Amino acid sequence: MKRKLIAAIGIAGMMVSIAACGGDGGDDGKKAGADGYAGETLTVWVMDGSSPDQWQKDVAAAFEKKTKAKVKFEVQTWNGIQQKLTTALSEENPPDVFEIGNTQTPAYAKTGGLADLADLKSSIGTDWSESLNESAVFDGKQYAAPWFVVNRVVVYNKKVWADAGIKELPKTRDEFYADLKTIGDKTDAEPIYLPGQNWYHFVGLAIGEGAELVKKDGDKYVSNLADPKVAAAMETYKKFQALSKAPKDKDEATPQQGEVFAKGKTGAFIGMGWEAGIAIETNPAIEKDLGYFTIPGATADKPEGVFLGGSNLAVAAGSKKQELAKEFLKVTLSDEFEGALAKANGVIPNKDSLQSNLKGNAAAEAAAPAAGGGGTTPLIPEWAAVENAPNPIKTYMTAVLNGKTTAEAAEQVEEEFNKRLSQQQ
Repeated sequence: MKRKLIAAIGIAGMMVSIAACGGDGGDDGKKAGADGYAGETLTVWVMDGSSPDQWQKDVAAAFEKKTKAKVKFEVQTWNGIQQKLTTALSEENPPDVFEIGNTQTPAYAKTGGLADLADLKSSIGTDWSESLNESAVFDGKQYAAPWFVVNRVVVYNKKVWADAGIKELPKTRDEFYADLKTIGDKTDAEPIYLPGQNWYHFVGLAIGEGAELVKKDGDKYVSNLADPKVAAAMETYKKFQALSKAPKDKDEATPQQGEVFAKGKTGAFIGMGWEAGIAIETNPAIEKDLGYFTIPGATADKPEGVFLGGSNLAVAAGSKKQELAKEFLKVTLSDEFEGALAKANGVIPNKDSLQSNLKGNAAAEAAAPAAGGGGTTPLIPEWAAVENAPNPIKTYMTAVLNGKTTAEAAEQVEEEFNKRLSQQQ
């Protein structure tokens, strides 16, 4: 999968209002008859890098065979997509089906841009993974279909670990920490490169603790960073970060941690599979030493919590071809094509039963076990503004790493955090 896609889908972009459109979402297009939907063309927006050309061709052929209708894929770029989609959904002829970031889905659902897909869920989605489907539901209604997600893994240098005398990969968080300490004691390598603001990993740790980053106060959401469960996640982050020389006030892209790892003097880093590709691009010789494993959790039977960045597929509330759009989703989300996409792009499919398609992709195989227990940032439209720079979560993390208690750091950013949560969407 293209690096720019993975980077983008892990980010909840600026949410923007969508004019409610399409009335009750009826299908004014040609109904299926003896000739199916012959003569109809469905417009589908997909993001750059999400689906290979051959996959699109195969889906289009299967869709046409089933419905006698054609599909027109229009590839979009992530840059500026929120405004473009907002405008399109308010016009008379919006795209019938479109890809949407999983954390972006609530904002579009709240403002009326998405059709209700409850009937689709009951017909083909009874075994969708609960962790993936969570982002497709808003106010108890199914407004999208889960398509795929990706999550972080441990990327490690096999040679460094061997030089430290480590023969088995860690199964628990404590074993992981002990192995990193051994690397620090027995080699000249940095045990782990973990910058102070790798905040999506912190979100994963919070998910693993069962923590919520926001809470309800009357009819509004406010910061929940002072919660003991959030504090526990931050203390875990701090413990591991202490083994790193990475700056406490930078994130994983400043500099790119794959470039740091490429020098061969780092035991491990926590990141996406494509970040290993950066290391290989920087230093091709590092490829032979690359390895991946699932981020270990507190106990051996449960991986660490992870942030799930991914995409859903939605039908425009204003589409005049909603029934045909649902037929398209039935084809696209079938085991055949969902499995094919997982195999081609190394993404986690929407059913656990389809993870066998990841076999042979080491990074994806390492990511898959954690997906079932993963989650996202708060699935509320109000969350969008929180991530705008300077992100108060990052400020909180750096404050803790620089010596403040978790309570002091939470209090430091609370006013700004709550101000952002109160902004009108």
